[in-house]
Amino acid sequence: MTAAYDREGFLAAYDKVIAKWPAEREAMTVPTPYGTTYVNLCGPRDAPPLVLLPGGGGATSASWFAQAADLARTRRVCAVDLIGAPGRSTADGDRRLRTVDDLVAWLDALLDGLGIEEADLGGHSYGAWIALHYALRAPVRVRRLFLLDPTGCFAGFKAAYLLKALPMLLRPTPRRVRAFLDWETGGAPLDPDWLRLQEMAAGFPSVKPVTGSRPAKDALRGLDMPVLLLLAGSSRTHDTYEVAERAGAVLPRAERVVLSDVSLPHSRLRSSGGTPIALPQAAPTELVRRLSGFLRS
Repeated sequence: MTAAYDREGFLAAYDKVIAKWPAEREAMTVPTPYGTTYVNLCGPRDAPPLVLLPGGGGATSASWFAQAADLARTRRVCAVDLIGAPGRSTADGDRRLRTVDDLVAWLDALLDGLGIEEADLGGHSYGAWIALHYALRAPVRVRRLFLLDPTGCFAGFKAAYLLKALPMLLRPTPRRVRAFLDWETGGAPLDPDWLRLQEMAAGFPSVKPVTGSRPAKDALRGLDMPVLLLLAGSSRTHDTYEVAERAGAVLPRAERVVLSDVSLPHSRLRSSGGTPIALPQAAPTELVRRLSGFLRS
């Protein structure tokens, strides 16, 4: 049994986090074959576009609030709510996202709707998994790719992480979300509004996310674009240095950065597919500096 979904409470929590974005933030909806995608935008309209994907399940575009202002200095930031996940995007009743090909078609339609031919693309956790698969299948539309603590791309989860997440898999509730986040971040202070949004997402009527295997090594070796891999040094999700080593062995143009003493919350897992969710609610100085430098290079 999951927590009852309070739509009004969830949207109120969402709006409270969105209020932390720059004042010039805009919002728009983009129709796609799979439903309507909600996008939060900020930054100069004529700046190069940067498309941001959150983690799956309980994360939203609002969660990029700690990075949005810095990134918007040099980019037109386009942060996306995933279709079928908590947020303001709405899934089509007849056509669902079921395969990686569907995700590619959805992102193609989204970029077309935003008037973007080519963009810098990045994501966190499950969003990084989507971004990597899209870059492999539509490389002409991706200038640079950044992967923030990606999961399912180069290595698997730690057994201890999956075991700790089990209570939420069985019965997700706000209390269990809070307890897991406290464990995952080592008790680090969390923005209360962001934390409330994660709790309110516990009962969101999400659909089964698209999942699949890791990208093939041969395909990764052919990814001829700059890639920034940002990893949390204190991650409890996976072996950070194993991920860095494996990525470096196959990505020809990858910059790998391990952020010491940082644990990026992936929040909880969903029982349907086991994909991690949420985005770091804080922006370590080194994270912003590295990402901004990569985008300017």
